[in-house]
Amino acid sequence: MADSIYNVLFLCTGNSARSILGEAVLNKIGEGRFRAYSAGSHPKGQVHPMALSVLGDMGFETSGFESKSWDAFSAPGSPEFDFIFTVCDNAAGETCPVWLGHPMTAHWGIEDPAAVEGDGQREAFLEALRYLSDRIERFVALPIESLDQIALKRKLADIGNTAGASSGASA
Repeated sequence: MADSIYNVLFLCTGNSARSILGEAVLNKIGEGRFRAYSAGSHPKGQVHPMALSVLGDMGFETSGFESKSWDAFSAPGSPEFDFIFTVCDNAAGETCPVWLGHPMTAHWGIEDPAAVEGDGQREAFLEALRYLSDRIERFVALPIESLDQIALKRKLADIGNTAGASSGASA
């Protein structure tokens, strides 16, 4: 399984900010071992412009992102996910679709940078990006192939409780 490419889905309600950031970061630092996607339970229909601005300024790819429903991944031929991470507290509490393959899930809640308006919004997006990058770096460094399901689940929950965890985050 060491040569496997793991499919990872980042979920949020609107799929316009945090889940997009997660998708971009993992696709860049996943070193070909991971393929990231994002979706939302109630997508906004467009990616937040500040998410794209911050990603671009930090050297991340910004093309090809779209705000889409998690239903987009229930169609035939959709990727089968190995991991699903909720990055907002609302999505963590929703009844998610049944995913093929029984992916490993964890909640990595981060405060919504899109909820910040005015002068502090850019900093809020940069902070969310830092927290997500830290979590994703910890995830990428895990010896996934050598961990049993219980140990892996615990480590994923621990990652979700690191600095920046939103008030609703829990294992």
